[in-house]
Amino acid sequence: MDLDCTGLLCPLPVIKLAKTLPTVAVGDTVTVLADDPAAATDIPAWCRMRSQELVSAGENQYVVRRVS
Repeated sequence: MDLDCTGLLCPLPVIKLAKTLPTVAVGDTVTVLADDPAAATDIPAWCRMRSQELVSAGENQYVVRRVS
């Protein structure tokens, strides 16, 4: 699933990810598109705090796997 958060500022990309992740099956991924510079810190930190897997982080794109 793709989650387009382009143009949204902190903390909205993380809030949208938090609301979207429970809607996908365990083991599935959500690709977050976010151009807010804070997302580079916020999304990996959110994954650590919520015990979800950050599969990859690149230029304005973050892939998060639902673990639980």
